[in-house]
Amino acid sequence: MPEKISMSAAGVLKVPAEPIIPFIEGDGTGVDIWPAAKAVLDAAAAKHGHAVAWKEVLAGEKAFKETGEWLPEETVEAFRDYLIGIKGPLTTPIGGGIRSLNVALRQMLDLYVCLRPVRWFQGVPSPVRHPEKVDMVIFRENTEDVYAGLEVQEGTEDARRLIEFLRDNFGWELRPDSGVGIKPVSITGSKRLVRAAIEYAVQKKRRSVTIVHKGNIQKFTEGAFRTWGYEVVRDEFSDVAVGWDDCGGKPGGRLLVKDAIADITLQQVLTRPDEFDVIATTNLNGDYLSDALAAQVGGIGIAPGGNINYVTGHGIFEATHGTAPKYAGQDKVNPGSLLLSGVLMYEHLGWQEAADDIVRALEQTIADKIVTYDFARLMEGAKEVRCSEFAEAIVERL
Repeated sequence: MPEKISMSAAGVLKVPAEPIIPFIEGDGTGVDIWPAAKAVLDAAAAKHGHAVAWKEVLAGEKAFKETGEWLPEETVEAFRDYLIGIKGPLTTPIGGGIRSLNVALRQMLDLYVCLRPVRWFQGVPSPVRHPEKVDMVIFRENTEDVYAGLEVQEGTEDARRLIEFLRDNFGWELRPDSGVGIKPVSITGSKRLVRAAIEYAVQKKRRSVTIVHKGNIQKFTEGAFRTWGYEVVRDEFSDVAVGWDDCGGKPGGRLLVKDAIADITLQQVLTRPDEFDVIATTNLNGDYLSDALAAQVGGIGIAPGGNINYVTGHGIFEATHGTAPKYAGQDKVNPGSLLLSGVLMYEHLGWQEAADDIVRALEQTIADKIVTYDFARLMEGAKEVRCSEFAEAIVERL
């Protein structure tokens, strides 16, 4: 019988045999990738005696057409009530109109961790020589930084007043034809993000956590993020983790926590990827790093993502790519990002065996060179199949 997922007093998810999980199909190619991902997720769950009672909720273009709202309150309440959900890609206009629905959901539910594991699957085409060296997990702070949306438009009265205030009170001379944004980075937001990354690394027996920041320039935001991160190590995890400066890079069996400047990190994850393991970083840095890493292992078409609040138990797992409307309804695109986000969701629920089976079956399908067009055009001897056929091939290998 379908039941809600709940959170125990001890802070542990209580997952029934048939949990009710809200889903958003997604705009554009969501009509193709959601049915494909769902077919695999359902088959893997059934193999291990589980079932999911999927509950559709609306957001994006489909919601606007049916309700006149881009993000109905009923959708937000469903994710709040049922704790765990999954979604396809949603439309976000550039330069005007509605703000990102993805960002809105993260902020409304305080989903402070954007979890982005990045690894290579055998046989996936890659532009780098050793994609197998890429095995990283990014913890991207999800609620602060420039994504807070605190900005005023050039030429408006608000912009004029803010520019005058900054000049009169801080002596900051800004060009009068500027748009201005605020970049908040808090102790609370920084420490809970780094705390989650360290807890994950210890639980998963990872080697290191790297705090990535631009603190050499943005000293009181990015630099403070670094400082507060090391405080978490010393104050809360000294028995299992140690900072680089406190051990000289020799952790002696404990988790090593180190830091790196964001720009050099973007170079070194390409030239020395095996030196990185878990990464904890601010919002904008995490956005750049996630996509740069995904490019090394096949692109964001196969990159999963989850937005999680480890305290309240809320989580929304999502396709990390855009809507690609020109391919919508063609049964053509790769469902890998949404499917692997479902794998992350199953792991989060404790359905590890089902999750592992999906990954194994996906790897086998790609190794057999049965792939969608994005991989087929880069692989010799590949059999190009439709999105739905790719899902069928994965199910056959479960």
